[in-house]
Amino acid sequence: MRRGLILTAGSARGNLALAQDAERAGFDTALTVEFFNQHAFAVLGAIAATTTRIQIGTGIANAFTRAPLVHATAAMDLDELSGGRMVLGLGSGTRRMNVDWWGVPFEKPAGRMKELVELLRAAFRAAAGFGFRFKGRFWDLAIPVYMRPGARPDLPLWVAAVNQPMLRSAGAVADGVVGHPIATRRWHREVTLPTLRTAEAAAGRPAGACRLVPYVLTSIHPDRAVALQDAKQQIGFYYTVKVYHTILRLHGLPQVGEVCRAALASFDVAAMAAAIPDALVDEIAIACTPDEARDRLRRWDGLCDEVLFYAPSVGVPSERVRENNERILTAFAP
Repeated sequence: MRRGLILTAGSARGNLALAQDAERAGFDTALTVEFFNQHAFAVLGAIAATTTRIQIGTGIANAFTRAPLVHATAAMDLDELSGGRMVLGLGSGTRRMNVDWWGVPFEKPAGRMKELVELLRAAFRAAAGFGFRFKGRFWDLAIPVYMRPGARPDLPLWVAAVNQPMLRSAGAVADGVVGHPIATRRWHREVTLPTLRTAEAAAGRPAGACRLVPYVLTSIHPDRAVALQDAKQQIGFYYTVKVYHTILRLHGLPQVGEVCRAALASFDVAAMAAAIPDALVDEIAIACTPDEARDRLRRWDGLCDEVLFYAPSVGVPSERVRENNERILTAFAP
């Protein structure tokens, strides 16, 4: 199984060093994330220039806060700088993130995402020619002279998805779907993979054209109780978002989401964590001691051929996040 790491060092310099550590450890992929206080693309130039083998990319960048060709040119530049190691991962984010954080409209995200991937793929493939024209439902672009020498026409495009509308869009056009950190293995078996296969077939694509690349929330500590608590805090925080409660309903646990949402008003992380059953953590995360970690990873066999290890950070001291990333690299080095 390929091993990827989500860069969670908390700073640009820290993420640069963590990507270099991941390459030295033999990991296959290092991905940046985007938040209101973190840019997905900026540090990747430094990572591209100071690594030689590891695949790099965004896991994920916000899809709708940039014009499509801003995404395209950033990805092509980073692909060139890295010698063909870039993957562009995009996610819609939530309505609140788009409207309140970034001040951009949020409408028909699944349809817009599908068209955005089609547009970006057209831009990559047109890179060796002259002129670019794209007319769709959401974007209408015309560039009389369009040249981008050296771009890779098949630069991989991944889409983050949880629920079926976005999964269908990903299955129709993307190379991969980035599974959410709080999606359970059961969710992936019963919802993610069947929806992707159906969408691929409807689009005339071969089965597996859009591969599942899941985040796997990973908390490793010599004291199993500490590892479990850190994972619960992150999971509880994510379940304050109502759109993810479809996962809880599949497991017959709607009350968990209600408790987590109620705790958000006072940002009571302890209450969020207390609402998360141990069995749910086991379905979502690798939360264990170092000697148990590889056995826990085997539970993902048959669902995917690559995982993205993701260290929890909500309510977790920065030093603990750093130690956890070190333990992840040690535990899962090939």
